[in-house]
Amino acid sequence: MRFYMKNPQNVFLTGFYWAFVAYLFVPLMLMTAMSFKDSNFISFPIDSFTMKWYVQVVQDEQFLSAVGYSLMIAFTVTVVATAIGVWIALLASNEAIWGKAIIFALACLPAVVPGMIQAISMRIFIRAIDVPTGTFAIILGHTVHAVPFVVIMAMTRLRSMPSSLIDAARDLGADNFIAFFRVTLPYLGPALVGGMIFCALTSIDDFVRTFFLGGYQTTLPMLIFAKISGGMSPEINAMATLVLIFTGAVGLYAERRVRRSRN
Repeated sequence: MRFYMKNPQNVFLTGFYWAFVAYLFVPLMLMTAMSFKDSNFISFPIDSFTMKWYVQVVQDEQFLSAVGYSLMIAFTVTVVATAIGVWIALLASNEAIWGKAIIFALACLPAVVPGMIQAISMRIFIRAIDVPTGTFAIILGHTVHAVPFVVIMAMTRLRSMPSSLIDAARDLGADNFIAFFRVTLPYLGPALVGGMIFCALTSIDDFVRTFFLGGYQTTLPMLIFAKISGGMSPEINAMATLVLIFTGAVGLYAERRVRRSRN
């Protein structure tokens, strides 16, 4: 009791923290609960629970097709964004390069530009260069958005890298190419794992850029949006819950992988 009386600020911060946690997790809990409701409508109270919505979702060919298409795009975006992001991070970390701050700022610009503005500009750009909307345009838009996160994570890791590691590799006869693949890239491993996971999850979740750049094939966010337009149902909650479980599991795996790599 004395602790709380002497530290009212701690009481306020603790209460604010738990209010924020509730703000984040209560809607997710309600969404998950509604996915088990044995009714076609979302409302309280929940009289009985059922798994039929999950069975219906995993048997929905449209849902499975959208998941496969989204995963394909996410994989491609992750590979391309990681390659470009590592190259930019090495370039911006090189002391001999002039204008490192400008390179870093331009590389990270897509992360701070509003998604709507970026999507509209990308739509204008692909139309100017005669690229049709569809898979390639989606990958291009998602990659531009994902590169900054790889750059930031890779540069953060590079700043903690002792220069003696590269010097030792060169003393042993390694050229720049060998030193990169044998020393720099393994050292960047933990950061790249986190960056790649983040790229994949942001690509799967990206709705705005997909809406402006997509063609006839439907990604998972577009499918859920189309179903919501026809009215909310427990089936949509089941879809969202499965996506939540998948992204949460991938995020936890990435966090454990990065922690093990640092030890």
